[in-house]
Parts: sequence; C-alpha cells; structure tokens
Amino acid sequence: MSTIDLGLPALPSAPGPVRRRPTRQLSVGSVPVGGGAPISGQTMTATNTADVAATLQQIAEVTAAGCDIVRVAVPSADDAAALPAITRKSPIPVIADIHFQPRYVFAAIDAGCAAVRVNPGNIRKFDDKVGEIAKAAAAAGTPIRIGVNAGSLDQRLLAKHGSATPEALVESALWECSLFEEHGFSDLKIAVKHHDPLTMIAANRLLAEQCDHPLHLGVTEAGPAFQGAIKSAAAFAVLLGEGIGDTIRVSLSAPPGEQAKAGCHILSSLGLRPRKLEIVSCPGCGRLQVDIHELAAQVEAAFDDFPHPLRIAVMGCVVNGPGEAREVDLGVSCGNGKGQIFRRGEVLRTVPESRIVETLLEEALALIEQESAKDEDIDVPDTDTDTDADTDTDAGHAVRTVTS
Repeated sequence: MSTIDLGLPALPSAPGPVRRRPTRQLSVGSVPVGGGAPISGQTMTATNTADVAATLQQIAEVTAAGCDIVRVAVPSADDAAALPAITRKSPIPVIADIHFQPRYVFAAIDAGCAAVRVNPGNIRKFDDKVGEIAKAAAAAGTPIRIGVNAGSLDQRLLAKHGSATPEALVESALWECSLFEEHGFSDLKIAVKHHDPLTMIAANRLLAEQCDHPLHLGVTEAGPAFQGAIKSAAAFAVLLGEGIGDTIRVSLSAPPGEQAKAGCHILSSLGLRPRKLEIVSCPGCGRLQVDIHELAAQVEAAFDDFPHPLRIAVMGCVVNGPGEAREVDLGVSCGNGKGQIFRRGEVLRTVPESRIVETLLEEALALIEQESAKDEDIDVPDTDTDTDADTDTDAGHAVRTVTS
C-alpha cells in the first residue's frame, strides 16, 4: 500500500555533519549499501535455518517490521542445504552467516545469497581459503562482510593487545580485508562490534579513518530489549551523527521482529528514515486523572502496522495537552473521565474515556480519506460529526476542570 503525503512539516536534519562519510558502494541483493545510499536496517533470524518454513515465516515478520536485509545462521550442512529455497522465496536479501567451516561459504554463494558474513577469527584454516573464496564471490557478484567482535577476535591479536580493545578490533578487520584485497577482491563490508557502546564507538571511529569500506554498525550482545535498545541507540546516534555507518543491526534478547522495529525507530528518530506512526505521550504526574501508561499502550496497539505516517499525542491533562495537539496530526487530552480529541490543533469532540482509542482510529481513517481525496482533487464531505447522545460538546469545559 502506498503512503500518502499528509503535508507534514519536514523532519529536522540528523545531528552532526550533513555529509556522510564517503565509501565505496556495494549491492546486497537489491539493497545498495554505502556510497551515500540510505542507511539500511537488518536483523537475524532465530530459527533453525534448516527449517525452511519457520525461517521464511520469521523473514516475513521482520520484513513487515521494516527490515531491509536479513541474516541467517549456517552452522551445519542441513542449514547450507536449505539456503537455495530460502533465498529464492525471501522478500528481502538474505545474508549467510558463516562460522567455523569455510565450505559453507561456497555453499552460500552457490545458493544465491545476497552476501556472506564471515568471522575470520573463528574459521579454521580461513587464511588458506581466502583466494578460493574471493574468486567464487567475484564470479557470483557476492559481497563479503568481515565481522569482528570481542568474542571471536583472532588469538594472535588478542595476545598482542591484551584484550578486545578498539585497536585490536580494527587491526583484525583490516588485516582480514587485506587478505581479500591481495586477490583483487574489494567488495567488502566491515563490522567491528563490542557489547560496550564506548568501545564500539571508538573502534568504528578508528576504522572510518583507515578505510573507505561501508561499515555495518552494531552493539553486539546488547542485552534485554530495554537495555539493549538504549545502548544501541546511544552508539548509533553518536556515529551516524558523525556520518559514520551505512547499515545497522539492533542486537536484543528479544524476537527478531522487535529488533527490526527498534532499528527502524532509531533511524526514524534521527531523521534517517521516513517515519511511520509516532506516539507523543506524557510520562505522568500528579495532575493525571487517567492511566496514561495504559492508554498510550492501547493507542500504540490499536495503530500497530497502520500504513500511513501519523503523529498522535496522548496527553493526561491540559498543561501540555492542547499545546502538543497543535503540533501533531491527532491528539487527545484527558480528564474527568473524558477525552478531548484534537486534529491538527482543532478541537473535534469530547468522548468518554472508554471511547478514546476507537475515536482516534475513526479520525485517523477520516483524515487519510480526506487527504487521499484532496490528492485526487475530489471533494469529500466533512466527517467530523458525532451524534452520539453521550458526547459532551462543551469540550473545553470538560478538560479545563482537570486543574481546577
């Protein structure tokens, strides 16, 4: 379904330099990465890859959540055998994630994977296979992602640096890239990850200074949903604000769909991706006469997967309610068991608290219908009428009594 231009004000620019870090561009299937291309979001399936049906179902879920690229683990021969069917039926490009066995890299390339991720630090005799891998990847036009993290850093570098320092991570990544480049292969993307956001930021800054390869950003093993999303957002905001980073993954101890949603929200919040639904809601205070946390959750659930970009305010009283409502598409300000419904600063009606969510949905659909008709130069009658007997038409009084 195509989105409709609602005539909303432009989002502010992302913080930091306007100009992105210049990089080479490569194609992960249909998704360009680097070279000024839009920053893409990706995640990884949590299924047994050999279970083709379950893996495709999860890929469908992350695609619906806004994911651009998906990665699947290939730890066994059965997983490798499943790749052709998965890549053929997936709606988004599939990256094969390879550890330990170089032969699965060739299987992934033959299966038509859009890219292959290798972690050289834990692939046995990897250095001896680089020439063959480079030749096969070049022939198929398959990019290679070099992935380095603290848990699988090359033992030689770990001994040299003493721990997984930013310098150790970068040295490992650039060394492995050089092995490919010696064979004339440069279609490479690099990721240096760490569970500590500050270490991850420092490593990517160093890496950005020393190469022009596209960079994949991620705070690895970031933690449970709440903690992990905060750590990821903090690291991404710093680096993306400096123009560093071309694709991201939010690694959470949560379902892949939640990881994908978190990544989309982070990019949208930074002005790097068109926004979808945004809920502006107050944190709550002693002035409240409504359970604002529950109401905001109900509104969020009701508008889940709403196909048009809307900004909705859910406010608990008149101190900020009417003001916030002027800045959004739809809003509600609550008090005395009722909700005053706004549309772009205009008071529409007051409804019982029990009808707030359904009324916001009704008004959202009416707004979309009117905007669609306006785009097509069709006059649509005003639908902002409510003939229900229990509707309070004196909207201002209903909410003003909150602070009296």
